[in-house]
Amino acid sequence: MSLIPVPRVAVIVVAAGSGQRLGAEAPKAFVGIDAHTILRHALHGVFAAPQAQVIVVAPEDRVGDAKTEAHQAAGDRVDLVSVVAGGATRQASVSAGLAAVWPDVEIVLVHDAARALTPPEVFARVIDAVAAGSDAVIPVLPVVDTLKHVDADTVVAPVDRSVLAAAQTPQGFRRAVLDAAYRDAAADHTDDAALLQEAGTVVRTVSGDERAFKITTAADLDRARGLVTPLPVATSPVAAAIPRVGVGTDVHAFGGEGTLWLAGLEWPGERGLQGHSDGDAVAHAIVDAILAAAGLGDIGTHFGTDQPEYAGAHAVAFLARTRALADEAGWRIGNVSVQVQANRPRFAARRTEAERVLSEALGAPVSVSATTTDGLGFTGTGDGVAAFAVAVVVPA
Repeated sequence: MSLIPVPRVAVIVVAAGSGQRLGAEAPKAFVGIDAHTILRHALHGVFAAPQAQVIVVAPEDRVGDAKTEAHQAAGDRVDLVSVVAGGATRQASVSAGLAAVWPDVEIVLVHDAARALTPPEVFARVIDAVAAGSDAVIPVLPVVDTLKHVDADTVVAPVDRSVLAAAQTPQGFRRAVLDAAYRDAAADHTDDAALLQEAGTVVRTVSGDERAFKITTAADLDRARGLVTPLPVATSPVAAAIPRVGVGTDVHAFGGEGTLWLAGLEWPGERGLQGHSDGDAVAHAIVDAILAAAGLGDIGTHFGTDQPEYAGAHAVAFLARTRALADEAGWRIGNVSVQVQANRPRFAARRTEAERVLSEALGAPVSVSATTTDGLGFTGTGDGVAAFAVAVVVPA
């Protein structure tokens, strides 16, 4: 196995915007272009470009989702990836990304995830220009439309488009210059080049690319889909709807605070399970099985201990969020089967109740079975609970 050398370039991918103008239910970077999200397509371009540390800046409640997207896009460069939570403004989000840049990095590129189809050649041009001595470099395109200066509905004068250019990303900077500009920033700007210009830095340009347009509106999204969607081919209905299967498992030891929560139910009088949330091994095994079937990573990616909103959370919260993740990725949950291995509690009297609670939270049928291990292992000695789940998902 070969070690990846520490790169001297970092790319901050800004994916923390709400995307209100797009009119989607999810944050813009997590809206699908095809089978993959805007963020995943943006990362494909980043990882096809010259090797760099990659920092994804995501909404605080989507850090886990962003980790899944980044790790799956990174391939053998996964060790170069980190994900951080963004701020209230774009500038605050870039600042959060800058804080995660490694000390050895000399050149920093800032790229909007919304420019999802930016080809790797644009990244290379920007990096080369900064490496050649420029403090700040942005890709631009010439303005081709006829422009007018207007006042309300009245044309005042034509605008000379020969001195205008449309700015794109990635925008590249010498790391020390960018750090200093952010440290001394007194106001928000619409892009990083404007911030650097205010600080007195000369900003150079390189050629941009028509494919690096920004996805802002529904029309932009349709344009992107038209560019990435292959020509339709004849497929049989059966072949197009092949289901996928995932397996999940979870274990928790007894000894947690409070009463036991298992299979979405509270069990008064039973010892609680240890865990970041309520320790519900049944719900957690179901989550892992669905995420595995949909190719969305695992429970640690989306509900890790670094996400305080899931501290003490119960099964309904986990399953509802997992269902939403599958929906957003284009999958519908078919059914789930889960088996509990434990001496206690006794499931027979509450099996139907557990199946109802889990099925309602997941929006799909869940069957529950329970068994013991005849005194073998930690479940047999009464030290904890294990659960094993199998889930089926089908294209939505």
